[in-house]
Amino acid sequence: MKMKRHFFVSDDLDDLEKFEEELERAGISTPQIHVLTLDDTGEESHAHLHGVQSIMKKDVIHSGEYGLAVGVVAAALVIGLTYMMEWYTSPAGWIPFIFLAIILLGFFTWEGGFIGIQTFNTNFKRFKEDLEAGKHVFFVDLTDAQEDVLERVMKAHPTARMAGTGRSTPHWIVAWQQRIKGLFTETLP
Repeated sequence: MKMKRHFFVSDDLDDLEKFEEELERAGISTPQIHVLTLDDTGEESHAHLHGVQSIMKKDVIHSGEYGLAVGVVAAALVIGLTYMMEWYTSPAGWIPFIFLAIILLGFFTWEGGFIGIQTFNTNFKRFKEDLEAGKHVFFVDLTDAQEDVLERVMKAHPTARMAGTGRSTPHWIVAWQQRIKGLFTETLP
């Protein structure tokens, strides 16, 4: 099932909290709704706001994937060069070259993540100026069937300015998050 992310920008966390509550009452699940803000204290003082996890504010995963790709290439080069130069025929055999390939793979993946933890998430870069100006980004992942709910609820919140759409979290992840939440709140209280 295809989902689309809708972005809103506002400077009022109280209104965004009401916006989230109304969406949830209309049938939108909590894992579909997020607030991205640099005001962590303000976010924490609004108990009902579902904030973006701090790790997701950074580009760790995206940069880590690039690092992983570089690591795979480096590891393949080590294994390929070892084979072509017939270094594996030495008394040590393949073991040191396999270890070197694994070390390179891990190093480049780690380095990519390390670079990513120092940069803002690429998915939210277009909102960096708004966030630094003290505004907050509210976003909702919706299926086509849920679009009318957003249209209806959005009218009661004029302080939340529509800021575009984007690629959403896959539906299966949202469904999995909802099941996990249900497990811990309903099944195992």
